Amino acid sequence: MSEEMFPEPEWLSEEVKTGTTIIAVTFDGGVVLGSDSRVSAGEAVVNRVMNKLSPLHDKIYCALSGSAADAQTIAEIVNYQLDVHSIEVEDDPLVCSAATLVKNISYKYKEELSAHLIVAGWDRKKGGQVYATLSGLLTSQPFAIGGSGSFYINGFVDAEYRKNMTKRECQEFVVNALTLAMGRDGSSGGVAYVVTIDKDGAEEKCVLGNELPKFFDE
Repeated sequence: MSEEMFPEPEWLSEEVKTGTTIIAVTFDGGVVLGSDSRVSAGEAVVNRVMNKLSPLHDKIYCALSGSAADAQTIAEIVNYQLDVHSIEVEDDPLVCSAATLVKNISYKYKEELSAHLIVAGWDRKKGGQVYATLSGLLTSQPFAIGGSGSFYINGFVDAEYRKNMTKRECQEFVVNALTLAMGRDGSSGGVAYVVTIDKDGAEEKCVLGNELPKFFDE
């Protein structure tokens, strides 16, 4: 009786849609990762300044998309496992090892978790590397993009990416891509977080909204 008089709102049974924009690009000597900072749940913005670039080790980071809680959990588990692994081998872990751990967890719990992580970093064997991981997939690429905002910048990234960019060129490329995605995708926005990784370590930077580049439609 009560259910007929007070039916459950439709939004309670709908899947909560999340959105973001993440990117990782190799350059001559390392990699640059970037992300927006908006966390959304449907049409609501629940966090405006979340850093979606999570460290897995000193020179290995991952970019998070999907469910924030799921993605952060995977990153924390892999961070712990890499710490133990580096102690055992008495050396820094390889980027491929970190990506494989992320891939294994994502595949094992693909029915329970909703997350897509891009793993990127620098190691002594192969230098700068970018790996895309999704439900058991593991592929090495010169660049990778993800999240709802990536649909708006596929053409830009394909057209503007060049091999062996300098560090500065790669950083500008990442910030431009994020700016364009945040301008079009309602689920992406806030500030741009950028991490640059090379043989000397990781450098984190936050680009505020008023410091982002301007494009013709703005």
